[in-house]
Amino acid sequence: MPKIKTNRGAAKRFRKTGSGAFKCGQSFKRHILTKKSTKRKRQLRRPTHVHPSDQRMCERMMPYS
Repeated sequence: MPKIKTNRGAAKRFRKTGSGAFKCGQSFKRHILTKKSTKRKRQLRRPTHVHPSDQRMCERMMPYS
């Protein structure tokens, strides 16, 4: 049985936590920041977890993480 390749794009964006969830960076923080409030930009700094409906897809893309 051959090894499964890891999706390199996913490997750069997600990291598996100890509990088995996937951690990812927030979106909407790259540009057009002047109209966003300070509170909103500060909350976008924190990492978030992948939605449960996308969890299986992350596991398939990164089988050895």
